[in-house]
Amino acid sequence: RKNTKRVPSFRKLLRTSQIKLDNKLKNKQFKQKSAAKKYRKEQKKLREAVRDAISRKPFPLEECKKKQVAKKWEEKEEEDALPLDMMDEDDLKLMEDLAQKASFLTRDLSSNEPVHVKKRKHESVIEKYEKVPRRLQTEPEKELIHLLPIKDKSGIIPQAVEKPVLNVAHDEEEDTEDMEEAEDFNEEPLPVLTPEEMAAQRRQKLQERKMHIAALASAILSEPDSNIKKLKELRAMLMEQDPNVAVIVRKLVMVSLMEIFKDIAPSYKIRPLTEAEKATKVKKETQKLREFEEGLVSQYKFYLENLEQTIKDWKQRKLKKSNVISLKAYKGLAEVAVKCLCELLVALPHFNFHNNIIVLIVPLMNDPSKMISELCVEAVKKLFKQDKLGYASLGVVKVISGLVRGRNYDVRPEVLKVFLHLRIKEVELQKDSEDIAPKKKFMTYKEKRKNLSRMQRKWKKAEEKLERELLEAEASESKEKKLKLHTETLNIVFVTYFRILKKAQKSPLLPAVLEGLAKFAHLINVEFFDDLLIVLHSLIESGDLSYRESLHCVLSAFHILSGQGDVLNIDPMKFYTHLYKTLFSLHAGGTNEDIGIVLQCLDVMFAKRRKQVSQQRALAFLKRLSILALHVLPNSSVGILATNRVFMQTFPRMDLLLDNESQGSGVYLPELDEPEHCNAQNTALWELHLLQRHYHPTVQKFASHLIAGAPTEGSGALPLDLSQRSATELFETYCMKGMTFNPPVASVTPRRKDTFSKMDSFVDEELNKQLQQHISETAAHKPLDFAKHLKESSLA
Repeated sequence: RKNTKRVPSFRKLLRTSQIKLDNKLKNKQFKQKSAAKKYRKEQKKLREAVRDAISRKPFPLEECKKKQVAKKWEEKEEEDALPLDMMDEDDLKLMEDLAQKASFLTRDLSSNEPVHVKKRKHESVIEKYEKVPRRLQTEPEKELIHLLPIKDKSGIIPQAVEKPVLNVAHDEEEDTEDMEEAEDFNEEPLPVLTPEEMAAQRRQKLQERKMHIAALASAILSEPDSNIKKLKELRAMLMEQDPNVAVIVRKLVMVSLMEIFKDIAPSYKIRPLTEAEKATKVKKETQKLREFEEGLVSQYKFYLENLEQTIKDWKQRKLKKSNVISLKAYKGLAEVAVKCLCELLVALPHFNFHNNIIVLIVPLMNDPSKMISELCVEAVKKLFKQDKLGYASLGVVKVISGLVRGRNYDVRPEVLKVFLHLRIKEVELQKDSEDIAPKKKFMTYKEKRKNLSRMQRKWKKAEEKLERELLEAEASESKEKKLKLHTETLNIVFVTYFRILKKAQKSPLLPAVLEGLAKFAHLINVEFFDDLLIVLHSLIESGDLSYRESLHCVLSAFHILSGQGDVLNIDPMKFYTHLYKTLFSLHAGGTNEDIGIVLQCLDVMFAKRRKQVSQQRALAFLKRLSILALHVLPNSSVGILATNRVFMQTFPRMDLLLDNESQGSGVYLPELDEPEHCNAQNTALWELHLLQRHYHPTVQKFASHLIAGAPTEGSGALPLDLSQRSATELFETYCMKGMTFNPPVASVTPRRKDTFSKMDSFVDEELNKQLQQHISETAAHKPLDFAKHLKESSLA
């Protein structure tokens, strides 16, 4: 008969109720418990039997057999005895009493216990004690090892073996001998290597480590998903213990891991999975991706912790217990760790733990080590320049502001100067928003009518309308987000600047603060303008500032007034006077670099505020700048003459200074510090004639151009490469920092030898004869008697 019972399908098993499954599980557990209970009972019985066997006196097996044979013999004798009916009544009664009192015929011979214990309760304790077998005190107690008992027809027979006594003294002697042999073995001298052999051995070890690092790195980069576990193996090499190659191997591993993370890190931030996401079933590809991301984040975190610990150990001058690396080598390791952190800061601003890297890098900008400080400053500058949206910049600015405040403004000026590289300008914001929301090209009416049907044109119109709305929403959202981030960043920057202006005016950070205010002054709220200008003027009047710092104050004030400050009724005449008064502080020495700031000030003060500047003020500055051009380096002269060109083209009647005849009353007073009252219209620009003979060709061109009246066309016009550049650009282009001519001076070709005339032509004929005669004579030279010639001349 065919078996109709089928194995339950998978679907049927899925439909099994939870109660039934729980009952099955309980039954299974109960069976296991009962089986375990039964096993424990059996073990307990076995232990009790062994314990009983131990308490009894053991008899050899041969004696038991002899007793059994004697027992059988007595039974035969009893059988041969007289029957009961033939015995007397007294003998029969005696036999019955004996049978009730003793049972030795049925007793187990291997037992040592007394018979009918219950019947003998009346026996005294002393008698009981006397019946216990005794052992002699002189005999040494032998320790027995109890074996498993033997069971035969007669019962359980215990087995025991004497424990062998170890000779402790002999073992101790053997141990001491072994120790001595080991010491002798250790005392054998190691083979002494020559320096060449040690270097070769070190090179071999280093090459092996390099090959291992390269193999692991190539495997990870080729298949990151499947070989993510090899990151742990590579990271373990950061703890290299061989003192000969430990430093180099650790440096190589640090750099290798940094490059690997830069390559395999995704372009998004990996977030941890929630409990619900972990519980849901996903595809194999998704699970593999999750495992890769989880392993990548964990190894990246451990790697950053290792770098941080290396820097901390170097800072605290700590040595590890192993003492594999010296304190001097820790400095090199710390420098490599800082380089890796700086690279990751710039390369992975979107990835996990970026804020942790910022917290590590920013305090190192103020490090006493110049190399580490410069590395961190350059990394932050790069981050600011490439950060378009502003998330990373905001994080760095927050940490810098906290650092400056926490150190009580005792930080290096370079820490604040990195604010100058922030990408916060209205022009860049508009440009970036246009890049983010490019204009989509839609079909024209003619193209639609030619290529589409009526219904398609209708659908296309609705689709284009929806796309326009989406593009506008996306652009406005991204622009608003960027403006919000930039506003928050600037607020923190200005708070830091204003704190220093209020609490630390004599701090070395003041130049950096003034420079930053000069750059971002057009973004300051109008409410702060009055107070800020008063503070800047008081700083200038205090006399505690250097010349460069006072120039930054002037530049900041005019940046404020050229932006939103146009609506304010503020007279900046005191700033014009200060700049005019201090122009002669510049020269060809150390202050030559400050001319770049002066050119920026002049551009803001005159070119961007030409309607608010009088003619007398412009003439006074034009004359003083021309005098200054004679006393500075060529690049400064070019920049000043380019500014004079702007003056002559921007303000009318500047050609008065090109005429010899005086205009109006009064005499020019060059020593007067008030530009409005120095009568500059009564002088001339005679300095241009001197500058026409300058050794620098570009200065000559500018001087000739200004003498001609700064024309835009004709023979006196400048070439395009000079006329289209600003004064600041020309100042930087013709810089002479390399102590070389810029542009280089053309080399002069040396004249040929045959073009020179002979030296004989310069010698008198009579003197030449005497020389030739003297050279041709081979006789001994006669001593010259100068006194003879003197006597002859006196007689004559």
